Amino acid sequence: DVVETQEHYKSRWRSIWIMYLTMFLSSVGFSIVIMSVWPYLQKIDPTADASFLGWIIASYSIGQMVASPLFGLWSNYRPRKEPLVISTAISVAANCLYAYVHVPHSHNKYYMLTARALVGFGAGNVAVVRSYIAGATSLTERTSAMANTSACQAVGFILGPVFQTCFTLIGEEGVTWKFLCLQLNMYTTPVLFGALLGVINIILIFAIFREHRVDDMGRQCKSINSDAEGSDVLDQNTEGSIDHVAVVALNILFFVILFVFAVFETIATPLTMDMYSWTRKEAVFYNGIILSVIGIESVIVFMVVKTLSKKTGERAILHAGLLTVLVGFFILLPWGKKLPNIQWQEIKNNSIPRTAPTEMLMPFWSLQEMQLPSNHTAEPVGCPITQSWCLNTPMIYLAQYISSDVLIGLGYPVCNVMSYTLYSKVLGPKPQGVYMGWLTASGSGARILGPVFVSQIYTHLGPRWAFSLICGVVVASLLLLEIVYKRLIAFSVRYGRMQE
Repeated sequence: DVVETQEHYKSRWRSIWIMYLTMFLSSVGFSIVIMSVWPYLQKIDPTADASFLGWIIASYSIGQMVASPLFGLWSNYRPRKEPLVISTAISVAANCLYAYVHVPHSHNKYYMLTARALVGFGAGNVAVVRSYIAGATSLTERTSAMANTSACQAVGFILGPVFQTCFTLIGEEGVTWKFLCLQLNMYTTPVLFGALLGVINIILIFAIFREHRVDDMGRQCKSINSDAEGSDVLDQNTEGSIDHVAVVALNILFFVILFVFAVFETIATPLTMDMYSWTRKEAVFYNGIILSVIGIESVIVFMVVKTLSKKTGERAILHAGLLTVLVGFFILLPWGKKLPNIQWQEIKNNSIPRTAPTEMLMPFWSLQEMQLPSNHTAEPVGCPITQSWCLNTPMIYLAQYISSDVLIGLGYPVCNVMSYTLYSKVLGPKPQGVYMGWLTASGSGARILGPVFVSQIYTHLGPRWAFSLICGVVVASLLLLEIVYKRLIAFSVRYGRMQE
């Protein structure tokens, strides 16, 4: 009884591809300036410090967390074109504002903060995108479509910094258009390019995107979002209530998944600088390469799980993904006896401050090793003595770090896709906008709290405590998954309309 013409099928998938593009551009909007925010901030407002940079980075996630449920609610009752176009227009305007933050004579850092928060607010359309894809695909199509969506998001995060790198060829000065008060340089051109992509996205939404909805079996349905393109076939399978225990559990699991990955991303640079005595430049360069490789690995994983899930089911793959992430963080626990090199910031003029606590804590280093040459001007490297754990916590070997990167890069995309897919299936034919909004908001909250966790636990207590706590959180999430395992089934399966 599949009621769908070839023309409807093509139109439905063209619209889904526009949603893939929207997801890609949303992630590009975040990552295309991420490497240049700090130098640009220092250039336009010397009063800004590193703590304010943290607020600017977090403002994107805060904006997305606020906007996601709002756009999701909007999409439940009105044609999805409206929130999609408005949200994209907000992102375009915010990118243009970012290009002009150098113009005011004061408070420039607050204009930048506002611009990044508005870009994040516009990225709240992720909830609309995922709710549309959930409603426009059958159960057999859902996992593949969700995997493609996440792959587009991952590719956007990978290509954003690549675009930024290309635009560095313009230089810091670039070209100034006085009649527009606009400087085209390595800091502003990327966001203007992002704004251009947003305009193209809006045009494609108007030209190609159409409202489509099918039930879990792939039969064409009518919905509240439907415009003139809608079908006259009504969905008779919406009776029944959503399993809210499963919904809450999946929100918690998704929060944990994004939280541990946010911690992993944030901790990479300070950890490698502390453990391997890398300079800032080396840490950014090497970790950039590592994260790029992980991004490519993630895209491959997204493609593989589409096929694998048909044989094993989403729940089993989610379980395996969480176990892989657990092993990845467990490997990061300090195991050996060798201590990291210490960065003696107190050493000045070849002398050591003779404080009692310091003398008590360093019997195993000789004075000769701690002294710096008289002409020493290089950047201090190693584990700073201000982090007291550096004096008694074994180092994490590079092989441990690389192995952990590979495992987390394997487990995270698996968990990401499966949690979204299971969530959409549990919700079934009910309007998913608000629910997807809450799921996106929980992910944004996790990305805000992850860096806070790193700054507090890692800095003050060290990697042993930080990674042990992460392992504990992942174990708790595995227990939660076991408890709700049998409830994580599709809406139609739960009410006996389809077999699992």
